[in-house]
Amino acid sequence: MGPVLNGLMKLQSIENRLRVEKGKLARCRRNVVIQENLIRSLQNALEAKKEEVQLSKVQSDRLELELKGNDENIAKLRASLNSAKTNKEYAALLTQLNTTKADNSKIETQTLELLKDIEADESECQEIQKQIDEQKQTLEQTRKESEALAVKYQKQIDEIQAEWDQVAKSVPSEQLEIFNRVAETYDGQAVVEIEEQEGNKGAYSCGGCFMGITAESVNMLMTRDDIIRCPNCTRILVLSEKFES
Repeated sequence: MGPVLNGLMKLQSIENRLRVEKGKLARCRRNVVIQENLIRSLQNALEAKKEEVQLSKVQSDRLELELKGNDENIAKLRASLNSAKTNKEYAALLTQLNTTKADNSKIETQTLELLKDIEADESECQEIQKQIDEQKQTLEQTRKESEALAVKYQKQIDEIQAEWDQVAKSVPSEQLEIFNRVAETYDGQAVVEIEEQEGNKGAYSCGGCFMGITAESVNMLMTRDDIIRCPNCTRILVLSEKFES
């Protein structure tokens, strides 16, 4: 292979290393984002649970007021019983009194259940808050570790990028533009070797998409120092060392 394809192969090797380090940098930063999102999720859950507690307390206060009103009504009904003038009037008052007492019993049961729910929800709020506090400590530790790693990875990225830039100077601008465009399409993998299909001499395939490559393309690469691309995936094709031996 000539200087153009050799330059592209070197560039591909450096590109692979560059993408690996960039991936490490992205992952260490993503760990911080994951922790932040977890805390945000817990905080949202805490706010929702606090709102449930508040609504339950409002409902409990309403029941307490209703119970108090019924108690006052019961006292009045008892007083009215003592002054009832006829059996019919007495019976009507007694029925009303018993109905109000039954209502109170239901209200007391509802209130008791609400108080149990409030107690359970408040306990859950405390547990969520405890998780938030623990996750904040974890976040702080993760952030420190991430910042230290980010400095390390960024230094390596800068060094590899300088190497990439230096090799890129040896590649003509048109071919370099094609390389960059294909690399962006295939997550950095712009250059692939042609593979000879096992057990089928003279049959070749693309090392990227594994679709067939014509013998004519192989012959062209043996004689020309120019870009030839896979007709299927459009990656840049090169010959492995065994083709040149």
